[in-house]
Amino acid sequence: MREHQNFESFWPFYLREHARPATRHWHYVGSTLAMLVLLAAVLTQTWWALLAVPLAGYFFAWVSHAFVERNKPATFTYPLWSLIADYRMYVMFLTGRLDSELVKAGVVPASVEA
Repeated sequence: MREHQNFESFWPFYLREHARPATRHWHYVGSTLAMLVLLAAVLTQTWWALLAVPLAGYFFAWVSHAFVERNKPATFTYPLWSLIADYRMYVMFLTGRLDSELVKAGVVPASVEA
């Protein structure tokens, strides 16, 4: 049985699994690349390139979990919620709202560490 039964309980867990700034930054690289590949595939109507979207998105994220965070990606247990949380974290980072969410989840944001 999965530990988290709803996204509201999953979200703080997800943030704690991304406690290191480098892990989050590698996720942003992967998310950005995935969106660019998706956009390029649609604009050029190169439909086979859509296969590269998850590869582009997950490669950097999974490498960061293996070598930076040293934990198992939440994607393996919560694939849909992880995808949603990835982009929620990305948008919150871009809009400057992530630090307060990290604090609520018990993570010290990079801006406080410095």
